[in-house]
Amino acid sequence: MEKKTLVIKNGNLVTMNKNKEILSGDLLIEDNRIKSIGSKLDVNADEVIDADGMVVIPGLIQTHIHLTQSLFKGQADDLELLDWLKKRIWPLEGSHTEESNYISAKLGIAELIKGGTTSIIDMETVNHTESALNAVLESGLRAHIGKCMMDYGQGLPDALMENTEASIKESERLLKIWHQRGNGRIKYAFAPRFVVSCTEKLLLKVRDLAKNYDVMVHTHASENQGEIAFVQKDRGMRNIVYLHKLGLTGENLILAHCIWLNEEEMKILADTGTNIAHCPNSNLKLASGIAKIPELLNMGANVSIGADGAPCNNNLDMFAEMRSAALIQKARLLEPTTMPANRVFEMATIGGAKAMGLESEIGSIEIGKKADLAIINLRNIHNAPHENTEIISKLVYSASARDVMTTIVDGKILMKNRELTTLSESSVMNDANRILKKQIKKAKIQ
Repeated sequence: MEKKTLVIKNGNLVTMNKNKEILSGDLLIEDNRIKSIGSKLDVNADEVIDADGMVVIPGLIQTHIHLTQSLFKGQADDLELLDWLKKRIWPLEGSHTEESNYISAKLGIAELIKGGTTSIIDMETVNHTESALNAVLESGLRAHIGKCMMDYGQGLPDALMENTEASIKESERLLKIWHQRGNGRIKYAFAPRFVVSCTEKLLLKVRDLAKNYDVMVHTHASENQGEIAFVQKDRGMRNIVYLHKLGLTGENLILAHCIWLNEEEMKILADTGTNIAHCPNSNLKLASGIAKIPELLNMGANVSIGADGAPCNNNLDMFAEMRSAALIQKARLLEPTTMPANRVFEMATIGGAKAMGLESEIGSIEIGKKADLAIINLRNIHNAPHENTEIISKLVYSASARDVMTTIVDGKILMKNRELTTLSESSVMNDANRILKKQIKKAKIQ
């Protein structure tokens, strides 16, 4: 079969390669990979995109997302984490149907694509994960995704409280069907929610299955002081120490948040190569705290970025996350040189790829890598002036999701000139508005 070719011409290429080069020129994509990078490539391509005056970046990578919660944006504002979960989010998640979870996933995916995010690590809810997997498959997004696992705890709706063996069996069933689907775009990840809602038996089984299948484990840890106190009382030790004791820490573990860590826990994460997903705006909105990201980075930890779920953030804009990730540390440490723009942008691209175990495939613009890209228009009033300015500083400090013109995943154009190609934006919004009223009524929240 003849390969399809796409050329992006005249772009400013923020490569994020080993030398962090920014080049001016063209990109040739054959099928799903970058074939050539050069000046004035002379190719008779199937499709040509003129990126004159625009910036071409590696697709942004968000390493902690809850597509299942996209439908609930604005439904759980101004609450701290455990109240937020027990009073609003868990009842809403428990009310999901196959249709509502599918619509929720499509809503989140549409927003992510429009903001230049090409890859995510997603934790679904307990039920109807297959509907979200179908939405990811149809949309063209790249994702590590798993069914949420919950077999322990107080205050859970009946729909979310699982039998341990049933939770494990369903997770393994989904893995066998969905891992490596979509030309390898979809990979399964086990997703125990957090220690607060998981038995030790479940966590140990997840550890063994993840190693057996060579897949990731995606969970929350040390997000909130109430969570820390509960784990200390319930398991007899601090959160990270407990996960380490169980043998869960390591390069195949992604931990969202990691705010309330002591020195011992920080050292464990750095020494074991455990991945940390920093979610600054979610942490601010829930008043959970500010993670010690510069300290973790200085210890050699791999830190990436995610928006978390829509109702604890209210948008999935990676540009907003990058800006906050930089600014909050400057204020916390009273040091303006902390978290410079280039370091934050690295976390959002090649750092995210490393967290996904895909740094040899995505996260930078290099020959042979997958064509996961975004084309950004920085020539507008909120990014002006346009001369003698640093591109990466502009991407981190002044750009936003609305500046993304084109998004490409696996060589396929998912948005061109702000128009989605694999999803209908109007249909997604109409469906979300239609189904939300049913969800709220079913969840019986005030």
